[in-house]
Amino acid sequence: MTISPAVISARSSISRRKLLLKLFLAFAGLSVGLAAWRVVAAYWPYRYRNVEPLLQKVFASQVKIDQYHRIYFPHPGFVANGLTLRRNSATDLPPIGSARELLVEGNWLDLILFRNRVRLVDVKGLHVVIPPVGSRANHEDFPPGSSVDFAGPTTVVEEFNVRDAVLEIQRVGGGSYTFPIRQLVIRNLRKGSPITYLVDMQNAAPGGHIVANGSFGPLYPDNLGATPVYGEFTFAPVNLGDIHGISGSLSGRGHFKGSLTAIEADADSVTPDFAVGSGKPTRLEALGHLTVNGLNGNVVLHSVDAHVGYTTVHASGQIVGAPKVTDLDLSVVKGRSQDILRPFFAEAVPVTGDVWLRSHVSIAAARGGMKFLQRLRMDGAFDIPKERLTDKGTEESLSAFSERAQGLKQSGGKKSGFEPASAEVEEVFSSLRGSAKIRNGMVSTDGLDFQVPGAAVKVKGTFSLYDRSVRMVGDLHMQTDLSHVTTGFKSVLLKPFAPFFKKQNAGTVIPIAITGSPNQYKVTQDLMHDK
Repeated sequence: MTISPAVISARSSISRRKLLLKLFLAFAGLSVGLAAWRVVAAYWPYRYRNVEPLLQKVFASQVKIDQYHRIYFPHPGFVANGLTLRRNSATDLPPIGSARELLVEGNWLDLILFRNRVRLVDVKGLHVVIPPVGSRANHEDFPPGSSVDFAGPTTVVEEFNVRDAVLEIQRVGGGSYTFPIRQLVIRNLRKGSPITYLVDMQNAAPGGHIVANGSFGPLYPDNLGATPVYGEFTFAPVNLGDIHGISGSLSGRGHFKGSLTAIEADADSVTPDFAVGSGKPTRLEALGHLTVNGLNGNVVLHSVDAHVGYTTVHASGQIVGAPKVTDLDLSVVKGRSQDILRPFFAEAVPVTGDVWLRSHVSIAAARGGMKFLQRLRMDGAFDIPKERLTDKGTEESLSAFSERAQGLKQSGGKKSGFEPASAEVEEVFSSLRGSAKIRNGMVSTDGLDFQVPGAAVKVKGTFSLYDRSVRMVGDLHMQTDLSHVTTGFKSVLLKPFAPFFKKQNAGTVIPIAITGSPNQYKVTQDLMHDK
């Protein structure tokens, strides 16, 4: 069948019209696209001059850049290199910080719908320097009322990401604390809204790895301390060796909530190898409830329980000031003296036995390389109702004095030279009580009382926590007369002088000295010291 010329002509006309329509639509689309592009180019929201106010709000500083270029795909935005952050009120002072690279990205849909929103602000290599407290630079950074600068931008920043950053806090006396920040992620950054955060960083001193997450805000510029905070953290491992005079690897965790000036926190920690100086590494566990002032770093310790061995040391107090000074009240109820002393001694502790303890401890600020024992001050009292000496020589000396004090018979076969009236030889125990203070690593006492069978002793003197040496002098009150204290010819010579050492309704009162160093402690008669 043949097609008529009229049909062919009609079909050709329709094809031409379709082609013209397609060309028109293409031209119209191109025209609209070019017009839109001209509009976008003219009013591109990610021009640096448009984004600069946003960045100044995000960083709370004046921001200058070395290089800048736009990006369009897959997200509209820009990349800037070589950022410098300067103080808003003192551009003549050194920069407050710098950054290697800045990426700002939006979303095409937000752009088309004219939504005031930024998808991502990503900062690499940020380095922020906080000047020393009291300096002009610090005052310029944080002048009165400057909290308004940290209220956040009016534009929503969905995610603010900081990577490979360093926070440097300069110290008043020179030097600085450096906090490497592996990553800081802040979401929903906007004026008047709370943010959520995640931080992965290193602490300066003591060195340790911190991971924390939670929420912050909304920020109240006129009452910064009322800003709500919430979160949880881990702090591990922590090198306690960075604190002069102690050592160990601590692992801690906790959670917190409250306002910025009154953050209530509960935390627990484990240190499997805690030691003071050259003492024996000892497991130490702690659990505490505290309040932290996030504006000045002051800490109030409401209740801290430290567990070592079978002993619990209860503490309360505060860590305040700039630099920080620690004041604690410590108490132990029926603990074990060996548990408390073990972290201080590399070898066996000098005494064992149940202990009751109450003391006040002050730890001065760490400055000038001062070690822990140099900064430690303690005043307290203790009671060990049934103490056992672990040093063999000291125990034998006290055993001999105890046996002589009771008038026991001499025995050539016994190492001490005496034996009880009964056939059974008993181990000598003594009670120990008194007050003591610690200054510059030296324990001193003006009144230390202890009991052994047949005698009571009152001494005063010092004990060094550095070399464990002891020097104490005092009086031994015995049930028997002076001649029992010595043997042989010396006993015969001293018998005439016994009345001079005897008090009414009591036996002999004789001066003694406790001296020596580890493995060489000894108790001797000291007739030459003033009574």
